[in-house]
Amino acid sequence: MSSAGCVPLLGRVAAAVSEAIARVRPETAEADPVVRRSDRADYQSNAALPLAKRFGVPPAQLGSDIASGIDRTDGLIADVQVSGPGFLNITVSDAAVWESVVARLMDERLGIPATEDGRRVVIDYSAPNVAKEMHVGHLRTTIIGDSLARVFGFLGADVIRANHLGDWGTQFGMLIQYIDEHPESPWHTEELDDRTSSVSALDSLYKAARAQFDGDPEFADRARTRVVALQAGDPGTVDRWREIVTESEKAFGAIYDRLGVLLTPDDYVGESFYNDQLADTVTELVDKGVAVDSEGAVVVLSEQVDGPDDKPAVLMVRKRDGGYGYDSTDLATIRYRIAALRAHRLLYVTDSRQALHFQLIFEAARRVGWLTDTIEVDHVAYGTILGPDGKPFKTRAGGTVRLMDLLDEAVARVRAVVAEKNPELSPTELDTIAEQAGIGAVKYADLSTSRVKDYSFDPVRMTSLNGNTGVYLQYAHARICSILRRAGATAHAAVDVSVPLEPAERELALVLDGYGTVLDEVVESLEPHRLAGYLYGLARAYTAFYDSCPVVTAAEPIRANRIALCRLTARTLELGLSQLGIAAPQRM
Repeated sequence: MSSAGCVPLLGRVAAAVSEAIARVRPETAEADPVVRRSDRADYQSNAALPLAKRFGVPPAQLGSDIASGIDRTDGLIADVQVSGPGFLNITVSDAAVWESVVARLMDERLGIPATEDGRRVVIDYSAPNVAKEMHVGHLRTTIIGDSLARVFGFLGADVIRANHLGDWGTQFGMLIQYIDEHPESPWHTEELDDRTSSVSALDSLYKAARAQFDGDPEFADRARTRVVALQAGDPGTVDRWREIVTESEKAFGAIYDRLGVLLTPDDYVGESFYNDQLADTVTELVDKGVAVDSEGAVVVLSEQVDGPDDKPAVLMVRKRDGGYGYDSTDLATIRYRIAALRAHRLLYVTDSRQALHFQLIFEAARRVGWLTDTIEVDHVAYGTILGPDGKPFKTRAGGTVRLMDLLDEAVARVRAVVAEKNPELSPTELDTIAEQAGIGAVKYADLSTSRVKDYSFDPVRMTSLNGNTGVYLQYAHARICSILRRAGATAHAAVDVSVPLEPAERELALVLDGYGTVLDEVVESLEPHRLAGYLYGLARAYTAFYDSCPVVTAAEPIRANRIALCRLTARTLELGLSQLGIAAPQRM
């Protein structure tokens, strides 16, 4: 099947209702058929209600007219009932449902069209700071951004993953000076034991440098001199800076590998990349009248947002001393991504506290003419991770939780759960499954929550085999794989579309048919939790199906049809979990 995919049953029903509306009321040919899933039938159309109000006719009568106009000769629609004030309760034929299952099984993409084909999407996410250890605060941006990159990529977009590393600034002069004055302090990978990463050592050195900077005026002067040397391109200082960046990137890569995210060194584009573009960016903003002088500094005064003093909110484009800051870099970044990368859509995955900053960046980019109506831009904001007690997530000592420690705890808890559930697993198998399920549990706990909300990081709840957890979904997939092994299922068993559907079979097939619609919703809303919720609903629908519809012991052709439903469910769970960045083990 081509990238055009296959039209879901909901889309075909909507088209049938639209055609009927056009027959009854030709002047409303473009009206929304308002079709959705229903617990009263397969689908329900509410189109008659707004149209009746528009034309001043009884909605029940208009609903009856539309129902009569629906074509039932093509084998799609089995029944249409008018209920209440004009709702259409629509049931599709059993054959149409089975045909949808077959079409999806025959397609390597499960019938999902490449709806984003030809679009370039730049996704800015993760963005840790060089020489600082990644902590729990980096989890949400990394996981949410990675899932969006996977979904957009699957739907055909040319995705550019942009890891905007914090690799430049005055703090590096201070750190480099401290390192040079304390050569006995190890921080290179080869100098450290297996339990200490280079970035962890650098983080400790940075804290020591900050303490000395604050308490020793002479060291502070030497550090400021080193900042000037770095900015001027002094070879020895720049070489040391590059060493620090390289060691930090190694540590980031280890965490990305363990998390199973798509980010690679090729995606690292730090703040330093834009240094030689800052002056031109400021010049363009000034020449076009967007940036203005303010007591020796260059600023952009917002035309849309006022600050707490009731004066326009400000972007600092260039400081009084001629230096540049985050505002300058982010303006140069959006300029580059539009002009050089030719992005059609820009996504910035950062926490909600940066909402005002990006609102001002986007406003300035529009006023200067970089952002046009043909380019979409979104701040993909997210809430805070809280501890199990609902308070900000901290260590017992009140410090920030290291990301690696958090992952270790989740993996250890899952290992215990799986070992109790499946004691015959070998230690090697158990370690592999525990790592996949532990990392998956952490990711799913985040991605199953609406990104704009805060959520509590509770390792006990997130590693449970029951309820809306990643472990539950992985176990559901492994269970189906086990059933297929016991059934000796072949890859191309025929489906008999004339076999009547049991209610649980119908429900499962209709849920499976809605997969592509959910992916489109993720792209529209930038909310991966919609996909997570869909997969949980799919797993529950499969459980209901399996509890009431024997598979292995069923007679043919029912057995082959039910195996087909099992195969399609397993493949949909596997693909959907992969789009959340979660593994789908075949055994657990």
